[in-house]
Amino acid sequence: MAYFCLFGDEFDPNHVTSILRIEPTNTAYKGDIINKKHRIKETSWTLGTDYEESLDVNHQLIKVVDMIRNKAKEINSIRIEHQLRIKFFIVIRIEEGKTPALYFDSDFIEFANMIHAEIDVDLYANPYNDEKLE
Repeated sequence: MAYFCLFGDEFDPNHVTSILRIEPTNTAYKGDIINKKHRIKETSWTLGTDYEESLDVNHQLIKVVDMIRNKAKEINSIRIEHQLRIKFFIVIRIEEGKTPALYFDSDFIEFANMIHAEIDVDLYANPYNDEKLE
């Protein structure tokens, strides 16, 4: 799974949607209740993929980047106006010891730099039988 996220203290995610003209996958507001003990710490606007079987995370990352590639000017304007942070999140669930390729091509690096985005990679190795590796 890969997703792009604008997040910060308080802003209107609907404003982001209207400027970018893209429907987000998810939005959340600072203070929203997660459960009895936890609340959302920051407001966010998110665009991403679901979990998909893949051995190359770029397949998912490109799907997201292609939706926003021509929106760099608007993204930077929103980022500055609302003092937001930007991240690309990549979430990998490793099944049966099969690890996907994880690299970033120069086009992605250039775009991420252009919009001042950080990259966050989460890896989850689900249990698998070590005997299969022998």
